[in-house]
Amino acid sequence: MLRSMYAGISGMKNSQTKLDVIGNNIANVNTSGFKKGRVTFQDMMSQTTSGAQGPTDARGGVNAAQVGLGSQLGTIDNIHTQGFRQVSNNPLDLALEGDGMFVLQDENDATFYTRAGNFYLDDSGDIVNPDGYYLMGMNEARINLPETAQSFSIQTDGTVNYIDGAGVTVVAGQIALASFSNPAGLQKAGSNLFLDSPNAGLADAWVTPETQGSASIISGSLEMSNVDLSEEFTEMITAQRSFQANTRIITTSDEILQELVNLKR
Repeated sequence: MLRSMYAGISGMKNSQTKLDVIGNNIANVNTSGFKKGRVTFQDMMSQTTSGAQGPTDARGGVNAAQVGLGSQLGTIDNIHTQGFRQVSNNPLDLALEGDGMFVLQDENDATFYTRAGNFYLDDSGDIVNPDGYYLMGMNEARINLPETAQSFSIQTDGTVNYIDGAGVTVVAGQIALASFSNPAGLQKAGSNLFLDSPNAGLADAWVTPETQGSASIISGSLEMSNVDLSEEFTEMITAQRSFQANTRIITTSDEILQELVNLKR
């Protein structure tokens, strides 16, 4: 069979993977804290028909002759650029301006990380995310606002203050951030959550905001998705044309095979 046919198949499969990633990006264009994906490709091994030869006294050098066998998936990257900020005026909507991620823990003390800052108060006064995971403060402490709290505020350095029944300002805790040298190495766990991985480079899971190059916390705002629709639609067009071109390679190869079959007639 013709090598071009198998090369075309590999190109079609890769174009489909790229369209899958683009579709996921567009589906999450309004998801708080979402980080877009990107696909890169690599060429597959090439078949060498003749090797390279160095120059001699009698003649010059000869380059290798190689035929490529198609393309393969290189990487599917998570792009952790800053998303735009949407003002909500809800004091429990928190946006990160800079590097870092919120630290969450579930009832089993499993740790998750997120950039989605839409938090709520549960019945006990703990600050939680939509799945009920606790927003963690410094010293691995939960942040709790008692029933006697008249009002509260969250500062840019993560300090949570509230006014008690006597009108005294009390510090409820300080929100902690996690610092990663390679946030693209985090694994997506769904529900706007990320998990640590051996390649994420967790530098410190309990960083004070606005220190060590970590982000500031903006209360009353949400960081939205970093998906750019114009970029995604452009990439969708290129992926579609790539798919069509690879199908044309397959149909052309099929026509050549048909001509070979018809030689016997």
